[in-house]
Amino acid sequence: MTAALLYPFIIVAGALQALGNSMNAQLRGHLVNPFLAASVSFLPIVFVFATLFLVMPTPLPSLDSLGTMPWYAPLGGVAGAVAVFGGLAFVDKVGAGPFNGLTLTANILTSLALDSFGLFGLAGGGFKPMPWLGGLLMAVGVTFIARVTPDKGETKETGHGLNPKLLYPFIVVAGALQAIGVVWNAQLRGALVNPWLAALVSFLPVVFVFVLVFLLRQKPLPQRADIEGVRWWMPLAGLTGAVAVFAGLLFVDKVGAGAFNGLLITANLLTSVALDHFGWLGMRQVRAGPARLGGAALMVAGIVLISLF
Repeated sequence: MTAALLYPFIIVAGALQALGNSMNAQLRGHLVNPFLAASVSFLPIVFVFATLFLVMPTPLPSLDSLGTMPWYAPLGGVAGAVAVFGGLAFVDKVGAGPFNGLTLTANILTSLALDSFGLFGLAGGGFKPMPWLGGLLMAVGVTFIARVTPDKGETKETGHGLNPKLLYPFIVVAGALQAIGVVWNAQLRGALVNPWLAALVSFLPVVFVFVLVFLLRQKPLPQRADIEGVRWWMPLAGLTGAVAVFAGLLFVDKVGAGAFNGLLITANLLTSVALDHFGWLGMRQVRAGPARLGGAALMVAGIVLISLF
């Protein structure tokens, strides 16, 4: 199978990831405590992958494949979850636009570096100017899209006493780790052979961390009226986002980190633009004006350069 035939599946995964983000936002709003919301979102993922592994327990890894597994491979889920933690901690301080722009730009450029230098077991392709030009176009496109956000113009809390720009390096690191986590997950899948087992091992540490933080910080808790407002689809947000992680387990070593993350992010942002434009899933309506449409066009042009060259 040629790598290009996998692109539609990656695009669908990116679109589902955007839906999951919006669903998670609704879940957080009703459950009040963000760590409780994250635990509720991630627990069904572990249940589903554990069930699939019990139903299809073979193939299983051999001692030889386990012996060659890099020490960092089981931490792919945790690396990707750093961006989730960053959103919980920083998005209200720096704004959704700068946060998403920084994380996604760092993700794209890190992915291209992984492909160029062959880091973490990827086949190094060397420096190719066209993919990097595509990465630059995608970064500019992200900036145009992120400049117009639902929270733009609202009053932010400034009582934390910290210049928001001082948080930018941490957000950039979170975006870079998000890209690295995809590659680590691919390494984990190669060592564990069974993709369901690999996904389970990847998500278990993430669930452990969120549950532990919630047990340590149980307040605030939702009231009865908050819980009654939870719709049936809100707790499924993690599952829609998990499709992207599973796609990374299966496809990133076949299409390359740059093409995979570029397609995923492009589909994610274009779906997000549509969600904002039409106000779906309870999102505040933000019309897709010239800046957003121009940014979307730049991102599409960028992923074409990354994928073809």
